[in-house]
Amino acid sequence: MVLSKTASESDVSVHSTFASRYVRASLPRFKMPESSIPKEAAFQIINDELMLDGNPRLNLASFVTTWMEPECDKLIMASINKNYVDMDEYPVTTELQNRCVNMIAHLFNAPLGDSETAVGVGTVGSSEAIMLAGLAFKRKWQNKRKAEGKPYDKPNIVTGANVQVCWEKFARYFEVELKEVKLSDGYYVMDPEKAVQMVDENTICVAAILGSTLNGEFEDVKLLNDLLVEKNKATGWDTPIHVDAASGGFIAPFIYPELEWDFRLPLVKSINVSGHKYGLVYAGIGWVIWRNKEDLPEELIFHINYLGADQPTFTLNFSKGSSQVIAQYYQLIRLGYEGYRNVMENCRDNMLVLKQGLEKTGKFNIVSKDNGVPLVAFSLKDNSSHNEFEVSDMLRRFGWIVPAYTMPPDAQHVTVLRVVIREDFSRTLAERLVIDIGKVLHELETLPSRISAKIVLANEEKDAVADKDKKDDVQKETREIITAWRKLVIQRKKMNGVC
Repeated sequence: MVLSKTASESDVSVHSTFASRYVRASLPRFKMPESSIPKEAAFQIINDELMLDGNPRLNLASFVTTWMEPECDKLIMASINKNYVDMDEYPVTTELQNRCVNMIAHLFNAPLGDSETAVGVGTVGSSEAIMLAGLAFKRKWQNKRKAEGKPYDKPNIVTGANVQVCWEKFARYFEVELKEVKLSDGYYVMDPEKAVQMVDENTICVAAILGSTLNGEFEDVKLLNDLLVEKNKATGWDTPIHVDAASGGFIAPFIYPELEWDFRLPLVKSINVSGHKYGLVYAGIGWVIWRNKEDLPEELIFHINYLGADQPTFTLNFSKGSSQVIAQYYQLIRLGYEGYRNVMENCRDNMLVLKQGLEKTGKFNIVSKDNGVPLVAFSLKDNSSHNEFEVSDMLRRFGWIVPAYTMPPDAQHVTVLRVVIREDFSRTLAERLVIDIGKVLHELETLPSRISAKIVLANEEKDAVADKDKKDDVQKETREIITAWRKLVIQRKKMNGVC
């Protein structure tokens, strides 16, 4: 993206300690250099700058996978020069993508016959997947409205205020009104009853989140489906559901198999999931699956032949690498159902270790739920002298990247810290994090500046109490004077009457 800020405004050159072995002149920072430099120098210059990036393994803000097995790393590097869109030139890669689509569709209980193939596509991530699913809903709704001779220029979509920003992007980019169900204190996901109340004849779908990014909680898709079935029956509408399972789609089938959230529910028409989150693949892969062919309008699918044979395509972007598709297939066959279940159960166990450790400090309220995405969202019980943002900032001294943020409306007064538990976050790291959080709290509470601030605050409160007491005494004296004066006036009136 072109809109950016530079880290340094004062220096327009890039320097390297070791580059003097190969090159004497500094490189321009924002212009292409006139001359070539040795490959060793280019590597060293870039490597030196990248050392200042955070450690991905300690980035507890991200849901995105940061570790894969060396064997899969080899497959990624071997296929990194293949263009995913060249289906005719790379037919095996295309076959592997189709296998992934069908495996995931069966995992989500798509109603497929013995000889039926699933309808879905690999994407760059869940953001693209959501855009494609949203477009399909919008086009189906428009086609139906046109056929009925009704206006089709004001589509809307109903979501919770806790949705990821990609839903806001979809609404703005594709001119769909976003109707958000506000959150409330202690309830940080979409309320199905309020969502269904907001549905009208222009609603193209209701989007439910299986794994809120705020606190990991699964929204009640089953209740949403049941309520929407009743409303559709009463109104004659056929408002569908899309499930944004970016985080939870590779969790729920393995450790909550009895939970009904997927294609077992009749109104769920499409589901997206991020392969690069709990699908356990490096960043750059998502999936969107439709219930059946009728839920994906044919006019959205393009057919091209200039790369070889006729190729159907439904994506927002065109060229992209094949590596992540191949990596996803590797994980699906390497781990299987048993392996994914073991990974997700281990993540949940480590989440409980971290949660219990934070509870033992006595300093935090836990905002997240035990059932859902394995993460711990927590807030300070007392933030009068220091807040969650300061805790987040000071944790970076130990290498930890732990985000602090405020909740969306109408719970924006709540600030939380969040730790996402991924496969590579061990029990040892969880215990270490609790220790380091304890150190941060101790420093925040014992720094001279903090103690001074507390003394000033205590004195201000003391002065305020003294001022209040003084004010109360003055008011009491005033009331007594007024009362005495009234008595005197009344007595004088009585005496005047006798005269």
